[in-house]
Amino acid sequence: MAAAIKALNAKIRSNKYTDYFCSTHFWGPASNFGIPIAAIADMSKDPEIISGRMTGALTFYSGTFMRYALAVTPANYLLFGCHAINFSSQLVQGYRYLNYWNFGGRDEALKLKAREGVSEVKGVAEQVGDKVKQAVGK
Repeated sequence: MAAAIKALNAKIRSNKYTDYFCSTHFWGPASNFGIPIAAIADMSKDPEIISGRMTGALTFYSGTFMRYALAVTPANYLLFGCHAINFSSQLVQGYRYLNYWNFGGRDEALKLKAREGVSEVKGVAEQVGDKVKQAVGK
């Protein structure tokens, strides 16, 4: 059994494509792509839920590992790409966080919600008024 496993491993390692596909140079970044995918998905959510500390930590982490991905031999461009996408996504999230909490975005969002609430209440009041007129008119 050990000889069969050793032979299979030698067969896999003899082809440069399967050797790469079965290495940590591929599976490390492939499994790490969940972080930038989540960051991109979060860009459409309300900025109130963004954690400034976590965004800062992930920006720093991705910036550090972009450098690491190019420093190893051989350079791991898949890992670099993963962290470059995450770094960019976290910068956008950081901008959204700062804009919402520090540059007046929250006040604008609250004013917009208040205007929407007033117009919704007016619409409901008109509907109720119409129903009352219909009931009284009968």
